[in-house]
Amino acid sequence: MAFKPANNIQDLQYFGENGGVNPSISDSSTYTFLKAKTMLDTFEGNTDGCYLYSRHTSPSNLYLGEALAAMEGTETANVAGSGMGAITPTLLQLCGAGDHIVSSRTIYGGTYAFLKNFTPRMNIQTAFVDITKLDNVEAAITTNTKVLYCESVSNPLLEVADIKGLSALAKKHNLTLVVDNTFSPLSISPAQLGADIVIHSLTKFINGSSDTMGGVVCGSSEFVNSLKSVIDGASMLLGASMDSLRSSSILKNMRTLHIRMKQHSKNAAFLAEKFEGLGIKTVYPGLASHPSHELFKSLMNAEYGFGGMLTIDAGSLDKANALMELMQEKNLGYLAVSLGFYKTLFSAPGTSTSSEIPEDEQEEMGITNGLIRFSIGLDNDIERTFEIMQACMERVGVLKPEMA
Repeated sequence: MAFKPANNIQDLQYFGENGGVNPSISDSSTYTFLKAKTMLDTFEGNTDGCYLYSRHTSPSNLYLGEALAAMEGTETANVAGSGMGAITPTLLQLCGAGDHIVSSRTIYGGTYAFLKNFTPRMNIQTAFVDITKLDNVEAAITTNTKVLYCESVSNPLLEVADIKGLSALAKKHNLTLVVDNTFSPLSISPAQLGADIVIHSLTKFINGSSDTMGGVVCGSSEFVNSLKSVIDGASMLLGASMDSLRSSSILKNMRTLHIRMKQHSKNAAFLAEKFEGLGIKTVYPGLASHPSHELFKSLMNAEYGFGGMLTIDAGSLDKANALMELMQEKNLGYLAVSLGFYKTLFSAPGTSTSSEIPEDEQEEMGITNGLIRFSIGLDNDIERTFEIMQACMERVGVLKPEMA
């Protein structure tokens, strides 16, 4: 039977302690042991069946983790207080001094900064490669390489990773393939395609209401338990924990994720086709012009579409800024970083979410001054949205009258 991510979520059944249809929130930072020896055993690493302290885990966090593991099809998952709170412990758990990582060169700016500027302090080095060229990826692997790292759909250029091909390389060289799936929840299921570990920033599409931060690491029980070890677990010891109230809130929002992702994808596909039809340089995996369109089709769970992210090139930073300010003024969305909100969000990555990357490297990657990244919202009348956007583009000179 084919794997159905959203259905796996709805098959989970939780009851509150008084019969509530939502699980009760564990509003405690610490938990009681009935026997002193159980506490001793727990601190020696035997935590099965015990709640110790909310930095380790809590019932609310386990509920959310179980739902996310069901979504991605992994054995288990561990939630964190932010996306970076999931990414950084994962890489530090997998790598130590002298180890090496091969990473996509186009990734979220915070992840890039961590790998480029922070991990070298611990003598962990990273080679940044064009992840779409498997020959280049394999050429960068050394005897010290431990991890292949990529994003299913890259931030902000929307490059698509060949997860099946990367998985084959990882197995060939005995590496761990870590995939950040933040841009494409449900649309792509990396673990089903061969990824060992799947990461999300829950802050984005999965939560969907831009009111909290969160992250998750989905993987094997062995790896997730190692992250949570009180002895040497990077998640436990670095302390990027999620509050139970927040995990409960995300779990409730997650139950509508399959509906929201379909609408995000539908609206983004509509706008991308319209923008491209006007002659604007538009990047969206659902367009036949996207270099990895066929690859995405071979990886995707088709009912959820190609995702809610697209980019256009406004021609210059001045035009990009003028367009974004005008679109915000016309209530088409917000000039803001992040993504996955019910309203459209737009930003210029070169001066925001990718600003940690030096300008010369941005240029080499293809992050132009006029690039605008859109997270397309849940608009009910997307045709009206397009008509107003088109008028804004004409007004600021992104779109010449003859193009319209």
